[in-house]
Amino acid sequence: MRNIILLFISVLFFYSCTKKAEVSQWRGDNRDGIYHETNLLREWHEEGPELLWEYEGVGNGYGSPAITRDKIFLSGELDSLSHLFAFDLTGNLLWKSEYDSSWVVNFPGSRSEPTVVDDLVYVCSPKGEVVCFNAEDGSKVWSLNMIKDFNGVNTRFGFAQSLLVEGDKIYCSPGNVDTNVVALNRFTGETIWISKANGEKPAFCSPLLIELPTRNVLVTFSEFSMFGLDTKTGELLWLHDQDTLCDIHGNTPIYEDGYIYYTAGCGNGTVKLQLSEDGSQVKEKWRNMAMDNIQGGTIKLGDKLYGAGQRKMMLKVLEDSTGNFIDSLSVKRGVTIFADGLLYYYAEQGGFMSLINPEPKLELISSFRIKKGTKEHFAHPVIKNGILYIRHGNVLLAYNIRKEE
Repeated sequence: MRNIILLFISVLFFYSCTKKAEVSQWRGDNRDGIYHETNLLREWHEEGPELLWEYEGVGNGYGSPAITRDKIFLSGELDSLSHLFAFDLTGNLLWKSEYDSSWVVNFPGSRSEPTVVDDLVYVCSPKGEVVCFNAEDGSKVWSLNMIKDFNGVNTRFGFAQSLLVEGDKIYCSPGNVDTNVVALNRFTGETIWISKANGEKPAFCSPLLIELPTRNVLVTFSEFSMFGLDTKTGELLWLHDQDTLCDIHGNTPIYEDGYIYYTAGCGNGTVKLQLSEDGSQVKEKWRNMAMDNIQGGTIKLGDKLYGAGQRKMMLKVLEDSTGNFIDSLSVKRGVTIFADGLLYYYAEQGGFMSLINPEPKLELISSFRIKKGTKEHFAHPVIKNGILYIRHGNVLLAYNIRKEE
């Protein structure tokens, strides 16, 4: 009996050490805008899918909600203060916690989506406050400020980083010459390493993690460049400068099968880079100026890339193998995500939410207008368990997009 008990304890300990963490983060599991959902509606009513609930009062902001198996987390500005809100899945407020003064200059409100790992929630305020919250009650576990603690330099629109977690590390970008990117212990907030990178200001980019056989690479933008860091040491591996100067870079790069793709505005367009096997070098394969949005995201499906144009405001399609422009659809400029074979497109102008068939040619299936909420339609929609979540300013909306049984 004693041996059986010891065996049980050993198995339980092994399971707890190897159990994969539950992560909810910016633009889905891989930060690529693809939501792995099935059994979703193939078209909507003229007024849109069924509105399950709405919550008015989440404050000013453009950050998306983070959805877990039983909670929803969202940041917003109320009375010039940053707050983190927690809801149950039916839209009931569980708690809200104040954590910093907020951004009230240009485009007031929150910028980034919380990152949730198991029972901890990580947020970054526009003024550089990085906070770890207890997901159950909203109490602070630890906090620091990138400007005060790491001599960080803020951007012209405020910090906009959806924080990236890797194992026991969490990454943020203060953007100083000597403390450009830092790795922290995600349980304590203690510094693990500091990287000078290329010494530029940050650029509103939520980073990407690339896992290779020999090393893991953190890919993000600074003010005028994209770069890769070794996540174990913070060593700068490579640097890819922009052709034209643009300090916004709101899109997270995409990685697939040895290639990095990014979309940027200000005359940079969409670019395909080949990453070396050891992650130490990149080589440009092609560049196309047609797809040039600064914050609406890009989707890669097979041999095609989908995303908005910034100057010529429409949804556009590029061929991966050549970079050639091959298709477009007049739905203004907006955010692109994907689920269950269809594109979901949220237009900045007018707030139209559209359902689009990507193959063989772009085809608009359904569209309805988001009339509730405040200010710009910038926040990226999120899909989880058959629910489409849309944040428009101080309102969070939840739509049922499941097929009926």
